[in-house]
Formats: sequence, C-alpha cells, structure tokens
Amino acid sequence: MKAIRASLNTSRRNVLMGGSAAALVGLLGAPRGLRAAEGSEYVLSTASTGGTFYPVGVAIATLTQVRLAPETGIRLNAINSAGSGENVYLLKRNEAQFAIMQSVFGHFARTGSGALSELEPQRDIRAISMLWNNVEHPVIRNDFVDTGTIDDLAALKGHPVSFGRPNSGTIGSNTVMLNNLGYDLDSDFDLTSLSYNATVDAFMNGQIDGAIIGGGVPVGAVTRLMASAGSEISLLSYTEDQIAKANADLGIWSPYVILAGTYPGQSQDHMTMATPNLLTCRSDVPDEHVYRIVKTMYENLPFLQAIHGATKEMALENAIQGSPLPIHPGAVSFYREAGVDVPQSLLAD
Repeated sequence: MKAIRASLNTSRRNVLMGGSAAALVGLLGAPRGLRAAEGSEYVLSTASTGGTFYPVGVAIATLTQVRLAPETGIRLNAINSAGSGENVYLLKRNEAQFAIMQSVFGHFARTGSGALSELEPQRDIRAISMLWNNVEHPVIRNDFVDTGTIDDLAALKGHPVSFGRPNSGTIGSNTVMLNNLGYDLDSDFDLTSLSYNATVDAFMNGQIDGAIIGGGVPVGAVTRLMASAGSEISLLSYTEDQIAKANADLGIWSPYVILAGTYPGQSQDHMTMATPNLLTCRSDVPDEHVYRIVKTMYENLPFLQAIHGATKEMALENAIQGSPLPIHPGAVSFYREAGVDVPQSLLAD
C-alpha cells in the first residue's frame, strides 16, 4: 500500500470569506454581543467541496464567526483540501490548527501506520468531537453488476475507476479496505485521481466505470450522480462477512444501512460500512478556545443540522465515540460539565 505524502498546493484551497459567513447569519440570528476582544484566528481544514467535510466545516466556522468572534476574537476560517491525509500534514506543519478527518486517519497519524506509514507518529493531534459517520458508497455501471455487493468490483479490473484524490481520506481508506478484500489498487484498476464532483462528471461522460465515495449521508455528489445517471448505475452493498474482511484486525468500520429513498431512484436499503469523522486540533490550541468552540457547537446543533443532514448524528452521547486520539483538555472540560464521562484512556498525557 502506498503511503500518503503531503501536498502543499495551497493555492487550490478556498478560504471561507466574510461574505459566505454573512449569507448564513440569518439562520443564527444576530451576534450576541458587539464587543471586540483579543483572540485568535485559526484555519479549519476540511476536504473537497463535493463531499460533506467542506459544508459542515463552513457551518462550524460560521458559528465561531457569528457567536464567538464578536465577544472573544476566536474565529475559524474553513478551507478545502484533499482531505484527511493532507489534513494531518497541515496540522503537523501548523498550516491548519483544526481539521476534520476520518477516525482511521487519526489512528494512522498517531501510530505512523497505514496510509501515513512514511510519517513519524503524531503525538500532538487531539480529538474534539465525533461529527458524523463517514459512509462508504460504492457505485458501478449496471453492465458490471452481478451480486449487487462489493464483490462486483472484480469485474472492473483493468477499467477506469475513481477511488479518491492523492492525500485524501477517500483514497487512504479505500486502499486499506480494498487491500483487505484482496485487491491491489495499482495493478488491478486504472486509477483516476478525481474530486467527488469530477467523479460525477466522469461517470456522466463515460470516462469511468466505478467509484467509491465516502461521506455523511446524504453525500451531495452521490445525490447528483443518482439523479443524473441513476438508470445506468448501481449502489453496491456489503455483507457482514465482507465488512469483517475489510476490517481485518483494525476494527475501523461498522455496518451502516443507507435507507431506501435516501438518494434519487434508490428503491431499497443498502447495507454498507462507516467510520466516524472527527473534529481535531493541534494540542497547543489553548484550552479555553477549544472549550468555547465545542460548547458553541453543541449549543447550536439545530444550525449545523440545517446545513447538512449528516450532522443529525451529532449528540453529546456520541461525542467521543470511536476516537483513536486523546480528547483535547478544553473539550474534556466541556464534556464533564455536560455530564459526559471521558474515560482515562482518552485523556491526554
């Protein structure tokens, strides 16, 4: 399995500017105070604009700009990126101080393993909160469907597919999952490196025959694909045995059912698998700042849930579920106030 390397193509990242934040203020109401104060601005790294990380990251950033910045100066600015893999490097280099990532990449980062095996173990990344489950969506052309399960990828050997951009969480998790299922991505498939939106375009233009798209349900790119080409493609399922085999000894993924009607033309439930996505940060972010940010998030869940349905999974009882990283002390303080028990194993040294 190829290890992910950092990409420094920062010119391609879009910073959330004041105008974008202003467009969302109506959902939140006016700021609670107008007092300017000393504080800090931070970068929140997300992923490509066609997935779930980016719109949720924009929503979290907007919350801080409307609720926190006027009184405290604490502000997040959301940028897009290649995804989880690149976000680890951005945190390491302090080009971002906050990031959204799949929990599997938190594990890879902390242990220097898997898709991040060329990176030394990162001991200074902290979890803040579980956000939603990253759900796998394998999609192939109907011509290649036999069982209707992930086993049908075998028919795509030698064919053009999209399994994620370099340095993305998508390609990293797909590499681990497919290796465990007996595939070699480099030799078995004609890989194309595409964003989610570009993947949809490639399907519609007949340039690829399969893809695996991960994200919070519903994924915008999958909705667009099913609406545009649903009669030509199928969403594949996983059996329990396939999920167990994909996990190997990692225990990363859990069964997840995409309910019928979630996507255009989807007439039946699809069993797939999912892993939690986490909001993370550098360990040197002040405790008070993290405390205020996570408190603001949980006090404004209806706003986040209005931006993207995936955040309906956010709840205090799920806040530290599936975290492979220590919880930042600022978040621990909030959770204890809210009655959430943080086990000793998740406390930072």
